[in-house]
Amino acid sequence: MTTSDRLNITLKIGTRQFPMTVAREDEYAYREAEKLINERLRFYADRYPTQGTETYLMMALLDIALKLKQSELMQDSSSLATTLQSMLNDLEKVVSTD
Repeated sequence: MTTSDRLNITLKIGTRQFPMTVAREDEYAYREAEKLINERLRFYADRYPTQGTETYLMMALLDIALKLKQSELMQDSSSLATTLQSMLNDLEKVVSTD
């Protein structure tokens, strides 16, 4: 990857800034991740105003990780259903030719 394929960006999560170098094609994903994290931080800060920043970060982290894991499990289930349907179709072909 050449230098022109890399981009220097600064993400702001909560009150902290994180300068980093990323692949140009990944910038959008980083910006969307930044937006998602900050939305979840604001949600928990609004909902639980007496908690500290660290608590909001942990709640946002758990929230996002849970949604990611649920999505992975749904995709795994979908893939399994597709595989099982294909196997069932193959079995039906075998049975119908006998």
